[in-house]
Amino acid sequence: MRAVIFVLFCTLALSWDRVSCQEFVYSNRQLVAAGNAYTSVLTRNGDECDVVMNLSTSERCEFVKNTSDCTSDQGFINYPWITFCLFSPPLLPLVITLYVLWLLILFLVLGLIASDFFCPNLSAISSTLRLTHNVAGVTFLALGNGAPDVFSAMAAFSRPQTAGLAIGALFGAGVFVTTVVAGGVALVKPFTVASRPFLRDVIFYMVSVFWTFIILYKGHISLGETVGFLGLYFVYVLAVVVSAYIYNRQKHQLNGSLESSDREQEEILPSDLHREGGSIQASDGEYEPLLPYTLSTTQIFFNAVNPIDSRTWRRQHWSRRLLKAIKVPVEVLLLLTVPVVDTDKEDHNWKRPLNCLHIITGPLVCVLTFQSGAYGVYLIEGEFPVWVLTACIGFFLSGIVFFTTTNEHPPPYHFLFSFLGFVVSALWISTVASEIVSVLHLMGIVLSLSNTVLGLTLLAWGNSVGDCFADITIARQGYPRMAISACFGGIIFNMLIGVGLGCLLQMFHGSHVVMLEPEGMLCWVLSGALGLSLVLSFVLVPMQCFHLNRVYGIFLLIFYVVFLIVALLTEFKIIHF
Repeated sequence: MRAVIFVLFCTLALSWDRVSCQEFVYSNRQLVAAGNAYTSVLTRNGDECDVVMNLSTSERCEFVKNTSDCTSDQGFINYPWITFCLFSPPLLPLVITLYVLWLLILFLVLGLIASDFFCPNLSAISSTLRLTHNVAGVTFLALGNGAPDVFSAMAAFSRPQTAGLAIGALFGAGVFVTTVVAGGVALVKPFTVASRPFLRDVIFYMVSVFWTFIILYKGHISLGETVGFLGLYFVYVLAVVVSAYIYNRQKHQLNGSLESSDREQEEILPSDLHREGGSIQASDGEYEPLLPYTLSTTQIFFNAVNPIDSRTWRRQHWSRRLLKAIKVPVEVLLLLTVPVVDTDKEDHNWKRPLNCLHIITGPLVCVLTFQSGAYGVYLIEGEFPVWVLTACIGFFLSGIVFFTTTNEHPPPYHFLFSFLGFVVSALWISTVASEIVSVLHLMGIVLSLSNTVLGLTLLAWGNSVGDCFADITIARQGYPRMAISACFGGIIFNMLIGVGLGCLLQMFHGSHVVMLEPEGMLCWVLSGALGLSLVLSFVLVPMQCFHLNRVYGIFLLIFYVVFLIVALLTEFKIIHF
């Protein structure tokens, strides 16, 4: 999949000369008043930065320096300045290639944070709050699995110019998951799907898609409708809990037992699955020392921040070691800043020196990443930076924890570190998602591609390819019902929470109505394809007595290929509606 993405964008990058040759003819070739002469040009969704490719190469750098839309991205890196000021125009294809590689790294980091830091803390929080399996599955664990999609949508909704990325990603991921992933599961392991959970998830997702379609048709979403998206997910959670309760009660009456293997296959929740279908960790019992010994505080710290397991390193394939080497710097940074509470371990992953450091670094990450660090560098009374105050408070609390605890036993309040880890990892995910959105926005400007097509391709693929492999792996291991449940349950959360929370956060900045302007016919092609795929699933699966065979899997894959061809032909104006 990554190779397909790379080839696609390298091909598109070669067409930049054709795009840049179609320049506007202005009466005055000099930039006057720092780009004000171009403010009257109509661009897509009011994004003035789109004009830059219509200017001569000598004017582009000055334009991006003085145009607010080229400098208002939420990320830390100013990609327009790098593209048009740091590199010369002949090197633009090279810049696009570097951006593609940078995107692959960002998606890799996004998955790493979600799987190794965000999800374990969510699992610990659900255990601390003593949530039932069903409630935890559709709340905390759903958030863990959908974190990349939801945070990417929130980052895209933060600017009207990039809202199309969110729509394209959410709808594109929906089409991808309901066709490619579901079709792959049917090809790997034909099976009979659980009827009631399947119909429940399809109906709720159809309602969500139809509601989003209505919002796009109107072109705006109000505060009440935004809260309605969140409320609809609450209704879905309630439906899952009630249906599970009724099912368990019926099983108890029939068999006299609350636990059965059929229950796990019938009502397994979608959000619990990716973590179950991931890599199976080998037992560490063979590596336990014969004689017990105590590590020093320094040894505990360096062992805790070492992401490489020397016991298994040599046995890994060279490709896995290369991938691990790429991730090591990021993993070390995350280990130093994000506490992880693991309830499956006897000591709940208590590392006294490292956890004390987390009390300092965790809050610092929060103030330096929230709103791109705007609050962290704010000066109290014009003299004292907020980040310095945060560090001082962290040092004080860290000292108290260090001198009142031991290396061997976690303190009673250790569960609070899971909440800190949840917040810090969420902000890390939000930061990486903002960079992804900024890169995609810049690539759309340079390649003259709409945000919608970038969303339904790169952003949707990047966020869904991990779920695809996880679900197919689950099916191959003999649990296809789990995999098909994950296909529909996860995207319901992403659609309702992604749109609802993303628009709600934008409303907090002063506007009670968020404008959602579809970018041409492609948005309607995308909506129609997703709606058609759901209707076909709703009709064809019951007609087959809820049995998914390989023929149906091939049909879904062909459906996605046809959709992708139509979408790209529509984007390049080859097909007109």
